Amino acid sequence: MTKRWICNELPDNAAVERLATRLSIEKPLAALLIQRGINTPEAAEDFFNPDISKLHNPFLMKDMDKAVKRLSDAIIDNQKILVYGDYDVDGTSAVALLYSFLCEIIGSDSKNLVEYYVPDRYSEGYGISEQGVEYCRDNNVNLLISLDCGIKANDKVELANKYGIDVIVCDHHLEGDELPPAVAILDPKRKDCPYPYKELSGCGVGFKLIQGYCQKFKLPDQLWLSRMDLVAISIASDIVAITGENRILAHFGLEIINKFPRVGIKSILDQAGIKLHYPFKEETIFSRVISISDLVFYVGPRINAAGRMKSGRESVRLFISEDEYKSVDIGKRINTLNEERKEQDRNATEEAIHTIRTSHEYINRKSIVIYNPNWFKGIIGIVASRLVEVFYKPTIVLTKSSDGLITGSARSVKEFNIYDGIDYCSDLLEHFGGHKFAAGLSMKEENLEEFIEKFEQYVSDNLEESSFVPEISVDMPLDLSEITHGFLNNLKRFAPFGPGNMEPIFQSNNVVDEGVARIVGDKHLKARVQYPDRVVKPIDVIAFNQKDKLEMIKDNKTFDVLYHVEENVWNNVVNIQLNVKDIRPSNANEQ
Repeated sequence: MTKRWICNELPDNAAVERLATRLSIEKPLAALLIQRGINTPEAAEDFFNPDISKLHNPFLMKDMDKAVKRLSDAIIDNQKILVYGDYDVDGTSAVALLYSFLCEIIGSDSKNLVEYYVPDRYSEGYGISEQGVEYCRDNNVNLLISLDCGIKANDKVELANKYGIDVIVCDHHLEGDELPPAVAILDPKRKDCPYPYKELSGCGVGFKLIQGYCQKFKLPDQLWLSRMDLVAISIASDIVAITGENRILAHFGLEIINKFPRVGIKSILDQAGIKLHYPFKEETIFSRVISISDLVFYVGPRINAAGRMKSGRESVRLFISEDEYKSVDIGKRINTLNEERKEQDRNATEEAIHTIRTSHEYINRKSIVIYNPNWFKGIIGIVASRLVEVFYKPTIVLTKSSDGLITGSARSVKEFNIYDGIDYCSDLLEHFGGHKFAAGLSMKEENLEEFIEKFEQYVSDNLEESSFVPEISVDMPLDLSEITHGFLNNLKRFAPFGPGNMEPIFQSNNVVDEGVARIVGDKHLKARVQYPDRVVKPIDVIAFNQKDKLEMIKDNKTFDVLYHVEENVWNNVVNIQLNVKDIRPSNANEQ
């Protein structure tokens, strides 16, 4: 698929030179800092050197005092506490964080006083369920703490109150028209919450609760510091902004994962092929440094697979396990579930693509709404994302739910708010929710055809033709001669990368392959690039899933390339590599 290359505005050269000189870094990296709003040496030092002491006071969050008091009352009075979280990575990591914290501070009585609960994705659905509340009633729970959910669960919180159960909500989603009647609601996105950082993950909100508890009762900082690895996993997997407080949490969470990984994380990374080395008895080292992208691509999908294919409780068990042998068994089971998930995802995606490409129904449509009652509900969101990658249209994938309704997941393109599009059709729906780029919905089967037409009309009325061509945001041009090991070492200081601080994309024009371009792994393009008319050291290139570009770069043809600069370690030899995002002929007129 052809993509538009959109080049970011370059900052003033004099400002770039001043900052580069003060920081002793390369000019392109100084320019990158300024592009990201970091204009002074002081701001750059803060950015490059995250500081635990700059985490915000948890009591700035609305209701934190109430939450800490109610939790402490429950502990002092030996009341039963249930930790309740969503079935995805954010929810299960949050449950593991709070549950393990409570067990540690309560001690030997914790087995009788603390439980955790993860709802079944299919029989209970997202958030606090009626079944979950009734479980609390039947098991004499006095305090329910919800994590990564609850901000809109007004009726479920009312039901809990009816049964004499208090609720503390820890969430990071937008509130509804009214807040639920909980004893405390921790959510930085509350309209009346003065907390200065709004982008915490659900696990991040749970983290602030345990930080606040430790601060209030002067407990050792290690009780909350040691759990930042779980917060880092939630930040990576829930795709929240890696700015401000999240940047600090992600930085130190990754440090824990790399230096002192919990046995469950070891086992899941081992299943992903990222092995541990044992150079000394007292030290374990991964075969490479674990990054946010490793958490996104290797840890997150496996943890999510448990909730998609079986139960999110497996993920919690993995996170809280202290037994290396048991964690290996859990990791293997989760990996098997992930393989099953990938097979179902692959089969459904191939079937959907074939249907869309061979059916006249989709030829002139601006949107894709596709229904198959046999697709597994747990993978339809993934399939929707795959279809957006292939067709770049607002997409809704639907299947049959166990309650007889049609249920679906929606994914969008950059320029279209899919939540608004679904909201426009709300008169045809039973339930819906989500945000600009992703949403979920359900409807009666008899409303499907009308929904398809109404949604298509909204998309047609609200998307320009140019919006159906994906674009790549390019940070800046870069000469191949500027790419050195020193440059790469300074570039690493920009990590961790993620929303709000994306890994930079550079552009080099009029390059040629050294003559080694070839296809590897059946679908990836490997090459070495240099300039045709001057001497620079050739640099290795890998272009994943771009074997179709081979003809474009063969036979000494010049081309332009967009890429990340990264390290490639092979047989303990470290080389610079360009991870290519797109290639076009050098005479292309696209901008």
